[in-house]
This record gives sequence, structure tokens and C-alpha cells, in this order.
Amino acid sequence: MDLKIAPESLSNALKDRVLLDVRTPAEFAIGHIPGAYNLPLFSDEERVVVGTMYKQQSPDKAFLKGLEYAGARMPDYVKEARLLAPRGKVVVHCWRGGQRSGSLSWLLGFSGMDVMTLQGGYKAYRQFIHQEFARYQLRMLVLGGPTGSAKTKTLHALAALGEQIIDLEQLAQHKGSAFGDLGEAPQPSVEQFENNLYAVFSLIDPQRRVWVENESRGIGRVFMPQGFWDQFRQSPLLDLEIPFDQRVAFLVATYASFDKDALRTAFMNIERRLGGLNLKNALAALQADDFATAAEIALRYYDKSYLHANQKCNFHPVWTFPGANESLHERAQQLIQFADAQQL
Repeated sequence: MDLKIAPESLSNALKDRVLLDVRTPAEFAIGHIPGAYNLPLFSDEERVVVGTMYKQQSPDKAFLKGLEYAGARMPDYVKEARLLAPRGKVVVHCWRGGQRSGSLSWLLGFSGMDVMTLQGGYKAYRQFIHQEFARYQLRMLVLGGPTGSAKTKTLHALAALGEQIIDLEQLAQHKGSAFGDLGEAPQPSVEQFENNLYAVFSLIDPQRRVWVENESRGIGRVFMPQGFWDQFRQSPLLDLEIPFDQRVAFLVATYASFDKDALRTAFMNIERRLGGLNLKNALAALQADDFATAAEIALRYYDKSYLHANQKCNFHPVWTFPGANESLHERAQQLIQFADAQQL
């Protein structure tokens, strides 16, 4: 019996089941459900052959070709599935919940495993999460402040005090500026970023507030999904107002250890907006190990950019927090006290 599970019930099912994605390695790499294991029915090359045969010849010939590829590997599929799911309980899916997942589900079920298939496959899951981003309303607070305000560190100080957070930069593997990829792992695809964001988003208690850092919709090469972005733009903004010299010191501590060539490249990437003279001065400062001067030049540009981005999104702070040399713990405490007092 082919037991199917809807995307909205998947998270509960996965509490005691293992998720097996039977699409090709290339499909899996572009985007997959967090926590899934790839158990491909076909290799990337085999899927191209079968798909071409389906379109240009006939479904019957494509089926026989697929059977030729997969038939000899049936024992391997079962062995691998049992290694991945020692308890024998799995959810299987492909792109649309069609023949690939149906074939593997039949085989694993015939081998004695407890198998369910994801109704509509990965395509239905992607549609579901976008609907959820729009439907599932959070009590979001946006933590703002110009570059160098230690917003991410403040966010984690809030988490240490029991607040809910969503760290968008961590999920995006990017700090959001021209320098944002320094020290980060390669960014996920847009699709995978959305999947990873939903995995966090779905665990947030909507009865309690959740803090997020102020970002442009695009963070490096990924973008917030529309439903999440709509909520983000409509949420209260609490801006950190950290002295300029303190922000310079923070940037020097954060970036001075990176390779100079990478820093030069980042400055050159914003030449058009920075201006030729500013770029020349910044590169000369880097060459002389004068990281503070280089940081000052960058900050003057990013301060203007931050104000422009807020105006474009019609973002107006509900509170500007006059931070100075307090500890991150103290800063987080004061933000919580304000949010509590305003019932945010």
C-alpha cells in the first residue's frame, strides 16, 4: 500500500522517519529539504538520457531504459536505505511524486521497510513553504543600525538571554555587503536558502517576538522569499546608534586579519559608488596597513547606503538605541526592557 503524506505533515512524520530524496545529485545540490539524504534512482547523465527518450521517442521506451539503469542496482538501493534508516522507517520523494519515488517506495516496501511518499514531491514542498511564509505571521522585531554596529553579535546576545532570533546572515553565509563573503562558506542557492530559512521559521513560536537583523532583501546572491520579506518590511525597527569611532574599531577587529587581496577586491567592487578618489585612498591605506582609515572610507559610503535603504523600504525606527561602550549583554538587556515596555 502506497502511503502518502502531505507537505504540511512532513515535519511531524520526520520525528521518527528518515527523509530520502531520490532525485539526481545535481537536483539535490540545487536545493533539497533540510535533513534529507540523497538516494538517487538515476545519475545526472542517466536522467538526461531517460528524459530525452521520454520526449523524443515514447514513455514506454523511457521506462524500459530507466529499468535497465536501475534494475541492476536494486540491492544497492535497499542496502543504502537500511544504512541511512536503521529503524526502517522512511519518507521518499522525487520532484513531483511520480515514477521515481513510486519505484523506490515499492522496492523499499517490498524489502520490509515502512515507507511513505511525499505527496506532490519536492515541487509541492516548495509551493507549501512559500505559502507558509505568507500565511504564518510572526511577531518580528528588526534590529537595525549602520555598518559596524555589531548587530549580529547583539542578536546572539539576545538569544543568550532567551529571545527568539533568526540569523539571516548565517543562513545566507554572507554578511550583506561587498565584504560580506569574507570568512564565509560558499553561499547556498536561492532555493536552498529559502529551504533553510523555512526550517528555522517553522520552529518560531508566533506568540513570542523574534528578532532579525536589518538587511536588504538580497543578501549576497540570495534573496528573502516574498512572504517573509513582506512581514520583515512591516515590522518595527529598533536602530542601534553606535559612535563612528567605535564602529571603525569593530570593522578593523573583524576584517583586518583577512587577505589584503580579498579586501582590495571588495573595495574595487564598489568603486562606482565609492568614487575614484575614495577608492584610491582606501587602497593606499590598505597597502600601508592603515586599516582604520580604510574602514572609515567604507563606513562613510555604507552609512549613506543604510539611510537610503531604510527610506526606500519606508523603514522608520520606533526607537534609536544610543549605544556606546556597554557590553553586548547589557545592550541586549536594554533592548529587551524597551521591547517589554512597549509590548513589542
